[in-house]
Amino acid sequence: MPLEIVKFTLGPAMTNAYIVADNDSNECVVIDPAWDGHLILAEAEKRGWRISNIWLTHAHFDHVGGAAAVADGSNPPPPVALHPDDYWLWREKGGASAFGLEFDPGPEPSVDLEHDQKLFLGNFELQVRHAPGHTPGHVMFYCQSENLLFCGDVIFQFSIGRTDFPRGSHETLIESIQTQVLTLPDETILLPGHGAETKVGVERQYNPFLQ
Repeated sequence: MPLEIVKFTLGPAMTNAYIVADNDSNECVVIDPAWDGHLILAEAEKRGWRISNIWLTHAHFDHVGGAAAVADGSNPPPPVALHPDDYWLWREKGGASAFGLEFDPGPEPSVDLEHDQKLFLGNFELQVRHAPGHTPGHVMFYCQSENLLFCGDVIFQFSIGRTDFPRGSHETLIESIQTQVLTLPDETILLPGHGAETKVGVERQYNPFLQ
């Protein structure tokens, strides 16, 4: 049975959060619990899934805003995984103060993500791909067996991530896309942090930022 994915669009930045589940084991992870963690929890409970981990593509506030509620409502609280190069951003609460927002970022990350690391969800294996530029510690999660890439804010449908935030770099982001996204098969489905899903081949051909 393939991975089952439930997508939410939550919070002030309309951020995509994903529950990703292996139905054989009823284990699931939450990728980027954007906001309104109680909604994510309720969906997992309704489906009988156990949240084993929270995986963060990066530490901007609109991608971690629901982590506290997800952790508080889970027994035991799932560990939070983040690349160490974004710990500074997590400690600054994801830059929320610049937008006049105050929130609880949830449990401190306790799992260090690194490039080419293998993560497991039930019977499925996902690869961590470090893709800095939007933030220094931004990562993506690639499931080769399912042709899926959870790409966060690296690339969107016909667009790319912002690089005008602290420690962002347009040059670095373009290099990350070239080496970590466009090297994947054209049929790979991109599940981004904002907006609609797309495919590697479509973005390779039509994304105006990559021409």
